[in-house]
Amino acid sequence: MTDDSSRMTSHRPYLLRALNEWIADNGMTPHLLVDATQAGVQVPMSAVKEGKVVLNIAERAVVRLLIDNEAVSFTARFGGVSHPVYVPISAVLAIYSRETGQGMALPDDVAPGPEPDGDDEPPSHDTPPDDETPPTPGKRPPFLRVVK
Repeated sequence: MTDDSSRMTSHRPYLLRALNEWIADNGMTPHLLVDATQAGVQVPMSAVKEGKVVLNIAERAVVRLLIDNEAVSFTARFGGVSHPVYVPISAVLAIYSRETGQGMALPDDVAPGPEPDGDDEPPSHDTPPDDETPPTPGKRPPFLRVVK
């Protein structure tokens, strides 16, 4: 069996876009928590506290918000002065609603695991192999990996 996850793109920008939409659709203000010490982060240093910065990405607070697979970019005012902002997706630690705190700390990308030994086909659900007991209801089958 080939490991398709090794060819998949990062899931982090997809989660970020979905959560941003969810927060905005509920009339809340989406904020990003960013690790400002990572390479490529471009934010005004006056906004950075202890290596982190919180960015308001609500439509009313930014101009030209773009969340693509590489970065979050926009223009915003800091202390009354307009600044371009660029944050690589890897530097985004969390997205949450200012009003409720609901949101998510973004998980790290899952590194592909080693190729399983043996057959090219996943185990059949019909009959367990002789050396395996059937999975207990509620437990995941042994061939599935948990993605956190």
